[in-house]
Amino acid sequence: MARVSIFTLFISSLLFHGCQEQRKEQITNTVPPNVLFILADDLGYHDLSVTGSTYYETPNIDRIAIEGMMFTNGYAASRVCSPSRASIMLGTFPSRHGITDWIGAKTGEDWRTVGRHNKLLPPDYLHHLPAVATTLPEAFSQSGYKTFFAGKWHLGSAGSWPQDHGFDINQGGWEAGSPNGGYFSPFENPNLENREDGENLSMRLAQETVEFLKEHNPKTTGQPVFAYLSFYAVHGPIQTTREKWLKYQQKAQRLGVAETGFKMGHFLPIRQVQDNPVYAGLVGAMDNAVGVVLDALVELGLSENTIIVFTSDNGGVAAGDAFATSNLPLQAGKGYQFEGGIREPYFIKAPGVTKAGATCDVPVSGTDFYPTLLDLAGLALKPNQHLDGKSLVPLLRGGTMKERLLYWHYPHYGNQGGEPSSMIRQGDWKLIHYYEDGREELYDLKEDLEEVHNMASAYPDKVKLLSDQLFAHLKDVGARFPAPDPIYSETEELKYLNQIVNKRWPELEEQRLQFLSPDFDPKNDWWGSAATVD
Repeated sequence: MARVSIFTLFISSLLFHGCQEQRKEQITNTVPPNVLFILADDLGYHDLSVTGSTYYETPNIDRIAIEGMMFTNGYAASRVCSPSRASIMLGTFPSRHGITDWIGAKTGEDWRTVGRHNKLLPPDYLHHLPAVATTLPEAFSQSGYKTFFAGKWHLGSAGSWPQDHGFDINQGGWEAGSPNGGYFSPFENPNLENREDGENLSMRLAQETVEFLKEHNPKTTGQPVFAYLSFYAVHGPIQTTREKWLKYQQKAQRLGVAETGFKMGHFLPIRQVQDNPVYAGLVGAMDNAVGVVLDALVELGLSENTIIVFTSDNGGVAAGDAFATSNLPLQAGKGYQFEGGIREPYFIKAPGVTKAGATCDVPVSGTDFYPTLLDLAGLALKPNQHLDGKSLVPLLRGGTMKERLLYWHYPHYGNQGGEPSSMIRQGDWKLIHYYEDGREELYDLKEDLEEVHNMASAYPDKVKLLSDQLFAHLKDVGARFPAPDPIYSETEELKYLNQIVNKRWPELEEQRLQFLSPDFDPKNDWWGSAATVD
């Protein structure tokens, strides 16, 4: 009897441990998909190798597009950051949620202090995410996900930070829209501890993301994660290491340096060439950081059960700020009503759903991430929240979607030279309504991606139809509009514009050549990066 009991206990022990291992495997296999959302700041559509740049090198970001689906008509919901970021969080257009300009921009009579002598006074806007809304991270948190945020927030001051809107952990997110201390430590960020002088900000945010994934690995915890990596890059001030600057300075010389780099837009000169080695180094540093996170997903065994999104909040900065990049053949850039201001890198990798290397030319918006990610995760949609977003899962599976209207509303001037205007896209048609004089422009984006052939006079019926649809939407959501400035002076505005043409434009051309000179030295230990290895 003793022998039987020992044998029985031995077999029972094997069965018990076998069941335990099987249970662990079942937990792993039944964990809902994780989400990694990567948001770049001010990255233009053509700022990546995979989207056509022959100057910038982005092998890691390219991997997401190559392994997933690239939307060639992917749009930010706004031409500037805060409205676009709010639309990702809320699933609604800026005209509806009310954050229509970057938080901190002047409005009303205060706009006069900018000194541009414009015809209109911009309206006020909401300065924080509405507390009553259910944000995207809150939707995932309510469904049992561990949520994490790293990087730029710019959606409200204290009381409206990431941890107030659904994120369990916040590393670096606060009210600032740019990296106050620059891209090398000390960062001057109340929510990101300084570790060592010269540490690269993009890499630090990536490492924080990796540490979160290791500590809360769903394969061991059984709890899925929603991680939101929101780079400050490539927003100004543009900074890089000497090593990266030298790499791209030499590359620009090999490719051939154009005689001039800018042409005059309506209010400011607009960059026409990609040859800024400082900006290229900043792009490259962000790409290195993305690679660290992607490699960590593989090393942690999470890559096959993680949805990855990569996009940007608005177009590349071709005018204003650091005048850093060109978005050609897309016209203009950040802050503008043209495609250069709103068309973005827009990649989604969903293992088991998307076919590697797939592309889709259906127009989609930043509002669509909210329902799409819920749908991919098998969670219930929240149609009363993401009113302007549509699930893109049918497209990700290779199917189709019903055509719909996309809207943009920016009744402000901004810093980059764009004009107060609203836009609507239907199919290949895009209508722009300008508030200074009420004129309307119509473009066929399939035939005229550069938006140089205004078809309004040839298709008056189409103009009226789209204009009526645009203003019906704006009325429905209670949109705000600019008002004429009663003390506007055309003489003063022309004086300002002449100064831009005769003084600012030559300064920009000179600075461009300085960046490309083999003797270039910013005289500040390369923005403090010399304390660390490139």
